[in-house]
Amino acid sequence: MELEKPSLPSSLLCAVPPCLSQIRLPYRLIPRRVRVSSSTFANAKLVTLRNHTVNLHIYYCSMAGTDNRRSRHDEESPSKPNKKKKGNRNPEKSLLISLHSCSKRTDLSAALALYDAAITSSDIRLNQQHFQSLLYLCSAFISDSSLQTIAIDRGFQIFDRMVSSGISPNESSVTAVARLAAAKGDGDYAFKLVKDLVAVGGVSVPRLRTYAPALLCFCESLEAEKGYEVEDHMDASRIVLEEAEISALLKVSAATGRENKVYRYLQKLRECVGCVSEETSKAIEEWFYGVKASEVSDNGIGSDIELLRAAVLKNGGGWHGLGWVGEGKWIVKKGNVSSAGKCLSCDEHLACVDTNEVETEDFVNSLVTLAMERKAKMNSCEPMADFSEFQEWLEKHGDYEAILDGANIGLYQQNFADGGFSLPQVLIDFLPMDSEYIFLQILTQCSIVKKSSLKL
Repeated sequence: MELEKPSLPSSLLCAVPPCLSQIRLPYRLIPRRVRVSSSTFANAKLVTLRNHTVNLHIYYCSMAGTDNRRSRHDEESPSKPNKKKKGNRNPEKSLLISLHSCSKRTDLSAALALYDAAITSSDIRLNQQHFQSLLYLCSAFISDSSLQTIAIDRGFQIFDRMVSSGISPNESSVTAVARLAAAKGDGDYAFKLVKDLVAVGGVSVPRLRTYAPALLCFCESLEAEKGYEVEDHMDASRIVLEEAEISALLKVSAATGRENKVYRYLQKLRECVGCVSEETSKAIEEWFYGVKASEVSDNGIGSDIELLRAAVLKNGGGWHGLGWVGEGKWIVKKGNVSSAGKCLSCDEHLACVDTNEVETEDFVNSLVTLAMERKAKMNSCEPMADFSEFQEWLEKHGDYEAILDGANIGLYQQNFADGGFSLPQVLIDFLPMDSEYIFLQILTQCSIVKKSSLKL
């Protein structure tokens, strides 16, 4: 049987010979739809398929007029590449990937070679990421004696080109160049970079690592006043010193004989660090072994016991904060502390230091802010007194020694079927207390009572 060519052009041909539908075949015949055009039939070829006693003649259409089959990739036009294939990377992207690879391999020479080739090419325009990657890699080699000079010189060349190109350095770039400057011994330039970054403002702000090169450089060169200036700048930026920076300031203060600064940084170590490293411990020992420490005078503070006690109480116990007390040579020993907090060298017990007045005030203010925010978010139909009104009432009646949350006390261990707020539980548990006044704030009943008016 031979299929006739369609008389009219058609883009969709579906043909099943009628005789085939009458023949029982071992498989189900499913019509196949192929998309063709009228111009295709000009190159159609006759193909004979034999199945049992039936001859089926169909036209096999080749879009390109050839018998060879073409793969899926051959069908694609060069002007329309396969969408699944990644597009060719631009030169800037390829350069950045290569620089990142150099950073992972810590290959400074290869990175500099890529940079030299890029600045001579008209197809590549360096951006901030390129310069940042190069500067970071240069700063990573400042401790390598064989490559330190090259890293510093080329790093400054790269930074100069970055600035001349109109690219503003961000915090990461400034940190890298500050490290290069500090390695060169130029703490002034390292500090200038940070100050310029702060002056510009914007999203990029300095961090501790940005200030550290200038601070440590000044301390190592015994330029104490410049180191203190960097610290003041950090305080203005609300950046907290860590042990390495505090230890450096302690060393330069001890080396230059500034006993008041030494005392101050010892307190900073107590506040911010707690347990110091071995290197910091050696710096502390050197101070107390030194002659200058034995010459420090307390100006009569040590004889005023009441003043010392009041200062200790004000600062939360354990330390007075008034400066050096006593005179003469210090006795330095190394010892251990027992699990009970007793020093096994001097047999004194370590004091428990509570928050001082400033810290307590900050804590109270944070709680007030939190209470205000939560009060504003509450959606309750019941009228509740504003928290500011409670503050005003407390200022007028400030003779209470303790403030208890009656709601939490009344609901304590009441998580059972018949459980609920227990007023007797609130009153009975706290009547034996020796405080002259006890303030009970029962939030569920919005009432305020004194101990003298409590009745079971």
